[in-house]
Amino acid sequence: MENTIFLEDLKRDNKKIIDSILWSQLKAGNQAAFSQLFEKYYSLMVNYGKTLMTTDTDTVRDCVQDVFVDIWTYRTKLDEAISVKAYLLASVRKRIARVYGRNYVFNQARDINLVDFLFDFSIEDQLIADEATALKVEQLNRFINFLSSRQKEALYLRYHQKLSVEQISEVLNMNYQSTKNLLHRAILQLRKNFLNSVLVLMIDNLLCYPFF
Repeated sequence: MENTIFLEDLKRDNKKIIDSILWSQLKAGNQAAFSQLFEKYYSLMVNYGKTLMTTDTDTVRDCVQDVFVDIWTYRTKLDEAISVKAYLLASVRKRIARVYGRNYVFNQARDINLVDFLFDFSIEDQLIADEATALKVEQLNRFINFLSSRQKEALYLRYHQKLSVEQISEVLNMNYQSTKNLLHRAILQLRKNFLNSVLVLMIDNLLCYPFF
């Protein structure tokens, strides 16, 4: 078990190292490194953008492409020590926010922080051992999707994108403590609805808690 955990940590560290190397090479003008980052993160960024603007996929794709254009154009001014994944997700969120802000002038949209986060959580069926637990998991999914949009977005970044609290705070443009409180309140809300110890343990495990 300890070896498995060590290997998973090593894999995550290697991914971070690879990203940092590609980022450094991109800053130096290496087009191949830029292409690799584009291929690695383009779909992920589009999928994240669609949770904020599902009615206009073309605009989301344009926003993601604009982010990469800016990265290449201003590469020499980019910070060296960053979390590449968090930076890219934060950048596409800001780009979409800019679109919402522009549309707001024409009364077509609201501030992005008031926009519904449109993503349905679903715990994997293979984790379900029996019919009674299956019903509980179905309820868990439903209660997660009843959380506020901001709480759902934070859980999405933590659970699906495996970001740390600090990285999530960067994406959501919040300070660290506010982000931690946001996640903590979401978990407390879920715990209120699931007093069964097995389901509480499932919540903690599947949502990757405690925080780090």
